[in-house]
Amino acid sequence: MKILVVEDEERAATFIRKGMSAEGYEVEIAYDGRTGLSLFRQNEYDIIILDVNLPHINGFDLCKLIRADNESVPVLMLTALDSITDKADGFNSGADDYLAKPFEFQELLLRVRALTRRNHNKPKQILQLADLELNLDTKTVTRSGKRIDLTTREYALMEYLMLNKGKVISRIDISERVWNLNFDSNTNVIDVYVSYLRKKIDKDFSPKLLHTIVGMGYVLRES
Repeated sequence: MKILVVEDEERAATFIRKGMSAEGYEVEIAYDGRTGLSLFRQNEYDIIILDVNLPHINGFDLCKLIRADNESVPVLMLTALDSITDKADGFNSGADDYLAKPFEFQELLLRVRALTRRNHNKPKQILQLADLELNLDTKTVTRSGKRIDLTTREYALMEYLMLNKGKVISRIDISERVWNLNFDSNTNVIDVYVSYLRKKIDKDFSPKLLHTIVGMGYVLRES
C-alpha cells in the first residue's frame, strides 16, 4: 500500500510516516501543495492524506485538482481546522474523510484501513498490455508504474486503441470513433496525434507497443 502525505509540518509528517511505515505502508511526503500535486501526477497511490493549510496550494484546492484527475483514490483531510464549515469545505472539495488535529495515531490508522479497504473492494476496470495500463474508472494511463499525462483527445485515442489491442485500426475508424467526423483524406490530424501518443507511451520504454501498419492503419501490440 502506498500513501502520499501532504503536510507542511515536518514533525507531524515524520510522525505519520514512522507510524505508517511500521504498519507496512510505503509513505511519500510532500511539504507543500505544489509538490504534492506533482507527486500525485507522477505516481499511483492507494490513499492521500492532506493537510489544509499548505504553502502554494491549500488542501481544499489540491483535493479539487486531485479529483479532477482521479475520482476514486481515497483522500483523508488531516487538519487543525475542525469547524462544521471547514469540514463541509473538505467534503465538498472531494475528501472522503476528515480527521481533526490533534489526533491519536490509532484512529488515523483505522480510518486509513477503512478507506483503502473500501476502495480495494471495488472492481477496477483496467485495460492492460505488457506494462501499459489504462484505468477506465480514473481515466489514467501508466507504464511501468509511471503516470503518463495525456490530453483529452490523446486519452480518447489511447482508450480506443486499448479496447481494440491486437487489431489493426484504420484511420477511418479512428476518425469516426475518436473524432466523430467523416474521414477527410487530406488531413493528417490522426497521424499527428498518433505521433504525440507514441512519444508519450513508447519513447522512453521497451518494448515498443504502438505500431504503424503501412497502408492499413495502427495497432497496439507487443510485437
